[in-house]
Amino acid sequence: MTRRQGSARLAMLSSVLLLTGCATAPAPTSLSTTPVPPTSIEAVGLLSKTFPLPKGYLDPKSLPDSLALLPPPPAEGTAAKAADQEAFRDGKAAPADRQALAASDADLGWPHVVSSFEQIVGVSLSDGSKPHTEMLLRRSMTDAALATYRAKNHYQRVRPFVENKSDTCRPQDEAMLRTDGSYPSGHTAIGWILALTLTDLAPDKTDALLQRGYAFGQSRVVCRAHWLSDTTAGRVIASAAYARLQSDPTYQAQLALARAEMAKAP
Repeated sequence: MTRRQGSARLAMLSSVLLLTGCATAPAPTSLSTTPVPPTSIEAVGLLSKTFPLPKGYLDPKSLPDSLALLPPPPAEGTAAKAADQEAFRDGKAAPADRQALAASDADLGWPHVVSSFEQIVGVSLSDGSKPHTEMLLRRSMTDAALATYRAKNHYQRVRPFVENKSDTCRPQDEAMLRTDGSYPSGHTAIGWILALTLTDLAPDKTDALLQRGYAFGQSRVVCRAHWLSDTTAGRVIASAAYARLQSDPTYQAQLALARAEMAKAP
């Protein structure tokens, strides 16, 4: 997947989720009897031929229900909506270097999406030397992104740059964003689950990883692509997906293998 395709494909995950909703969850198994998880896209399978993203670990019916977990987005005239507008103005006024970081964080293409996290853990996460680590991160990203869509599709919240007749830090994404619900933020969910997952692989870097994951979501506010409350909700859904993955045997088996890969890294 190219960098430019990353954001556009996120917007289409909703329709893919509907198409795959008839799947059934695998029977629970113990970690000791779980087969070695696949490390290739071909073996994992794609969400669809049109959008070649790896399938997540969670069956669509097992994803966290974002509509049930989240309150409605802030209404007009509330303090929360006023805070959203204030954050929009602050984001628009952010300095050039922060705008550049926001534009970089908007790119969900693999391996670019993990490049800023690689700087923290100090090893490559995407050069092919750690196949279980790569697949752990990529499939977790899919689960977090898909989990946002029940609420996204229900509320269809208008994006801040649309409501305020502004622009974003990444103009090539604007046409797609206009038709994709703003609440909760899928980008934020992806950044947060990457951070959470990596804390399991590099626990000594937990603080720095969580700071990076948080800033990844805040980049959506700086970019004017999301309201502040969208990003808060995105982290909730990512945390819910991460919690759900703790009981998935394939995820746990791949996590153990990823830990072994990271332990061997120079």
